[in-house]
Amino acid sequence: MINHLSDVAAKPVASVGAIRPTYVHRIVLGLTFLVAFIMYIDRAVIGVATPVMMREFGLTKITMGWSVSAFNWSYALLQVPGGWMADRFGPRLVLALAMTWWSVFTAATGLVTGAIPLAITRGLFGAGEAAAFPAASRSLGPWLPESQRAFGQGFQHSGSRFGAAVAPALVVSMMVFFSWRAVFYLLGAVGVLGACIWYAYYRDRPNEHASVNAEELALLPAPKAFAAKQPVPWRLILRSRDLWFLSVMYFCYGWVLWMYLTWLPTYLAEARSFTQLRVGIGATLPLLAATVTHAAGGWISDKLTAYWDDRRRGRIRVSVIGFAIAAIALIPGVLASDANTAMFWLVVALAGLELTVAVSWAICLDIGGGFSGSVSGVMNTFGNLGGAVSAVVIGYLATFLGWTYPYYDVQRPVYAGGCTGLEDRPTTIGRGIH
Repeated sequence: MINHLSDVAAKPVASVGAIRPTYVHRIVLGLTFLVAFIMYIDRAVIGVATPVMMREFGLTKITMGWSVSAFNWSYALLQVPGGWMADRFGPRLVLALAMTWWSVFTAATGLVTGAIPLAITRGLFGAGEAAAFPAASRSLGPWLPESQRAFGQGFQHSGSRFGAAVAPALVVSMMVFFSWRAVFYLLGAVGVLGACIWYAYYRDRPNEHASVNAEELALLPAPKAFAAKQPVPWRLILRSRDLWFLSVMYFCYGWVLWMYLTWLPTYLAEARSFTQLRVGIGATLPLLAATVTHAAGGWISDKLTAYWDDRRRGRIRVSVIGFAIAAIALIPGVLASDANTAMFWLVVALAGLELTVAVSWAICLDIGGGFSGSVSGVMNTFGNLGGAVSAVVIGYLATFLGWTYPYYDVQRPVYAGGCTGLEDRPTTIGRGIH
């Protein structure tokens, strides 16, 4: 049976004068930031290299869209198995193996010579990354106090946006001195090193870590709330109404996020006539803003939850506001005649969208408990199906209708998916999956 939130009882804190608690959980949170950083810098580098690869291989936007989307398809389809493995075998082992796998195929991307090898390599790369976020999200469950759950998810995921933000400027700078292929080789080596660091330091249970004292354990959730290696109750998970509303919302989120990650550099070059240097800067700015709002969304949600004493309300209000900002800001972002004005609104749109992410992953912990890896795997499957469809459809729309329509049209899926189902209907958040 899935653990209910009522089972996650906070232990009493140490009395005054007692030994001060260690803070290994903060280092663990920092490590998940590092994992997300490496994950997304490896993922975002393809968007920056896309214009160069298209010229070298003689590919159209449609062909490139299909090749790149191979990542999204394998990544989406293997989310649930990845989350299940994290629940069954623990995030320490699963995340280390996943990082090693995707890093090998990051390096292998530097060896491709055309559309088909690129699609195969990106598909295998996506298979490795599929377990990453479900496992990383699951890894924080035993290591964070319940009152910091959304902030922890936001801080962890902000590493992903920081990695994606750094990627354009880093790759453009490296390509001045090296080939685009060398970038993939180097990033692959960094990923393998990150996997070794994760496996060496992290433990699936805080009481298994040699550096954790009893005072720190008293701050963390009860061990039974995130017990590992239990059969996953798929019937209960798949019957959760909350999870299906959440998954539809995340499909819409994934559609827009991957529009930015896959096509923004090409859009800036073709539709806004940016130079290569300006493309690197322009693709970085929205993701830097997203790095801040990612963590801010989780922090705000935790504060509102405590203020209202209502977890459902504290989660959903942040999501609704974030989606509304994204939908409204995309209008001037695509219609403004001045390139700098357009860039400003595109930054605002992604910043608003990213307010919602920590909330979505915190909800997975809220309703999934010790099975949050499987729950988040279902949600993230839909998010990446949205990304896969987006990568292909936007390639067609940009080819036949120009660049304005793809950016204008995404306002509808973003706003339509803005958590309205969760807001208007009863939810099981706060009581576990029933």
